[in-house]
Amino acid sequence: MKLVMYNDFRPGILVEDRVIGMAGIADEYMGSHPEDVMINIIEDFASVRDELLDLEETADGVPVESVQLRAPIPRPRKLICCFGNYREGQDRDSFPIDMFLKSPEAVIGPGDKVILPKVDFRICHHEAELALVIGKRVKDLTQDEAMGAIFGYTAFMDVSPRGGVGRNPGMTMISKSFDTCAPMGPCIVTADEIQNPHDLSIKYWVGDQERHDYSTSDLEHTLPELIEWATKVMTLVPGDVIAIGTNHQGIGPLQDGETGKVEIEGIGSFSIKVEDPLKREWPVEIDQEMATMVREARP
Repeated sequence: MKLVMYNDFRPGILVEDRVIGMAGIADEYMGSHPEDVMINIIEDFASVRDELLDLEETADGVPVESVQLRAPIPRPRKLICCFGNYREGQDRDSFPIDMFLKSPEAVIGPGDKVILPKVDFRICHHEAELALVIGKRVKDLTQDEAMGAIFGYTAFMDVSPRGGVGRNPGMTMISKSFDTCAPMGPCIVTADEIQNPHDLSIKYWVGDQERHDYSTSDLEHTLPELIEWATKVMTLVPGDVIAIGTNHQGIGPLQDGETGKVEIEGIGSFSIKVEDPLKREWPVEIDQEMATMVREARP
């Protein structure tokens, strides 16, 4: 099942090219904060799953082009991102697992605009990634238990302005939390729909120019390893999102006037626009210097 948020943060089901509203099924989950609706549904999904499956099979819905899709979890309770986590096509030892927290306020959805921050930075990269959505409260999981904590998957982009803020501008991660620096969408695909999350194609385009084109089969650390590691640090709860990292070989700059598209096999695609109030410019191409630096790194 593919779950979406649309228009004024109404929950729905995406079936091919149509969106089916959840009618009265989701009314009790709406609450006073519409951006929390999807999290409430995830928490209680077992109670409504059969009703939603019936709705998916019987309702007509409306064309997806007639609605405004939103980020499927507009404000995750925690937004956790992995450093690197790909072998970059190299036969090498794995780097140790490491993660950082990114501001949930940075999340935007399909068709929204990434606005580059009005601070000095060296370059701002796109990083298209697979992200997993946690479905239940968990702590100190083993790898054998870890996959049972996943509710579903979504597509994500870790927008990464590099340098320019913090005590150590070359290394700080706070710059990844500028508003609009976390596009997500177009849906959450429930875990039962993704047969093997460790073998999915991930692509990113700027207009017609292909940038990212890699597979999760190149991961350094598997999802069970990542969840085990994260739950030793913190309790994970429904609606937490973990972005599992990126392969840097297709990485490139984001800049004013661009339209970018993320596509992940089995999940779908969404586009974002880019605006830079300062109208900075970089070469419209893959950043080969960055790609080579990461490819040649050794643990």
